[in-house]
Amino acid sequence: MIVEKDFRISDIDPRVYGSFVEHLGRAIYGGVYEPGHPTADEHGFRGDVMSLVREMNVSVIRYPGGNFVSGYNWEDGVGPKELRPRRLDLAWRTVEPNEVGVNEFAHWTKKVGSELMMAVNLGTRGADAARNLVEYCNHPGGSYYSDLRKQHGYGQPHGIKLWCLGNEMDGPWQIGAKTAYEYGREALEAAKVMKWVDPSIELVACGSSSRAMPTFAEWEATILDLTYEHVEYVSLHTYYGNRDNDTPNFLARTLDMDQFINSVISICDYIKAKKRSSKTLHLSFDEWNVWYHSNEADKQVEPWTVAPPLLEDVYNLEDALLVGSMLISLLRRADRVKIACLAQLVNVIAPIMTQTGGSAWRQPTFYPFMHASTYGRGAALLPIIKSDKYDSKDFTDVPYLDAIAVFNEEQEELTIFAVNRNLEGGLEFSADLRGFKDYSVVEHIVLTHDDVKAVNTADNPNNVVPAANGNAEVVDGKLSALLSKQSWNVIRLARKV
Repeated sequence: MIVEKDFRISDIDPRVYGSFVEHLGRAIYGGVYEPGHPTADEHGFRGDVMSLVREMNVSVIRYPGGNFVSGYNWEDGVGPKELRPRRLDLAWRTVEPNEVGVNEFAHWTKKVGSELMMAVNLGTRGADAARNLVEYCNHPGGSYYSDLRKQHGYGQPHGIKLWCLGNEMDGPWQIGAKTAYEYGREALEAAKVMKWVDPSIELVACGSSSRAMPTFAEWEATILDLTYEHVEYVSLHTYYGNRDNDTPNFLARTLDMDQFINSVISICDYIKAKKRSSKTLHLSFDEWNVWYHSNEADKQVEPWTVAPPLLEDVYNLEDALLVGSMLISLLRRADRVKIACLAQLVNVIAPIMTQTGGSAWRQPTFYPFMHASTYGRGAALLPIIKSDKYDSKDFTDVPYLDAIAVFNEEQEELTIFAVNRNLEGGLEFSADLRGFKDYSVVEHIVLTHDDVKAVNTADNPNNVVPAANGNAEVVDGKLSALLSKQSWNVIRLARKV
């Protein structure tokens, strides 16, 4: 690997280290919110969960969905709790008690040091409800909805600056699904009035639900043709699984993610050229993760209950390795990917798990995200990598080494994130540091385990944990290390004083 400070991709937007909390399963109730829990604060939010979210350094949190938002009336979740209705949530076939709504969640995001990314319902509702929600959240006072917020006990506006125009509106599973033209028109009208209420907000248009959708590319081109000058971002969603238990093929799936990102960038730039626009549209990869472990268990859950255990994937080491590679993919296109949300945050396909009334613990996927969010601040550097490669069922020329470097000029720190996809043995890693010859290794963190299927549980929460036991060293401006088989590595370097 060649690391050169002038090979600069872009400054990394901190919002690329975001996450997602939906009114789904135990994400809210029993996850972030559990009155009566020994660690709960005066508002009912679990203190142990808040501590873990702060440890992850989550920059932005998308809320309240997800599929849930397409049938959600935001007014149900504000005002006195005893007057709030219980609603059937058709997206996940559960009962929503509305004990937590926009005010409570805005308060919680501030407590954990994150920014709120609010989604509006463009499924069963549209521009009118969207503009009213912006007024409720962001207008200082003197109008119906801003004064209503004050009556509800929140005198100061929440100041939410990032808004999603619906969710996965191309999907037939979505409440109020639309054609590309129908959605594009609805999003355009919502965008106009939302920005008329608060011109400072930024908007995310719904891209395809995945690259596999039959309407992919045509969808993006159509909706952006209508909304291009009114939005700042278009969304991408992707999830990967290992249902056929083919780990080499599973670990190669970030090649698909790279192609997805590059394809959407191309579509955005086509519309830019078509419109002769000087504006460059950026990407919000606001749902990404591993998701497949819980699919069968979810079929057994009784419908129409409050907060049943849904989408509770138990993640293992190979999942953590893929999450690490997915983070590297996002950083590789830091010039265009400005927002990203690991979906989700607590209990639901999440890095943090809880027992109702009991403990909270970190899944293996917690660690790559936490490391990237903590040490991946600064500028992403273009990685010049030479690596042996392998072929898998769906991919050819898969590099065993997946890596990127991040330079924090202010702190005079250089961090290399590296995944060794080799399941059989260690990888002899070397890096020509060139412009960083006066840097030395501060720490080499390694996340690995002999069993690629190893997991953490409430009873054994420290089975898969990182250790600062790597052997990276710098000699004469050359970095060398042995990267353990099936491992995630964080090599931190700093300028010698």
